[in-house]
Amino acid sequence: MTAYSVTPDDLERQHTLSSATTRYDELRMRTALASMAGDRGEPLSRAEALELLALNEVVIRKAGYGRQAMVRAARDAGASWTQIGAALGSTKQAAWEAHNRWAEEQVS
Repeated sequence: MTAYSVTPDDLERQHTLSSATTRYDELRMRTALASMAGDRGEPLSRAEALELLALNEVVIRKAGYGRQAMVRAARDAGASWTQIGAALGSTKQAAWEAHNRWAEEQVS
């Protein structure tokens, strides 16, 4: 048995957000179709299941980076933290804290 290992770090270097979500959707759709088709569907291989799991993390990471860029763009455009919080479905305090926590992590 050959060991297969894929990490989000490996895949993050290989994919943009768009290509990661496209591949994630392909694998997720195959999983859904295989479960609906019963014995006729082709389940994911172990390697593909691990890739799907790692891609999920890549999409979360890349979307998070984009979120912070959009917060900065909104602030640069004059949006208040109250407005940003509302756009994110949170409070101004939660939005401000999340953005500052993210910014501090980038420096560390």
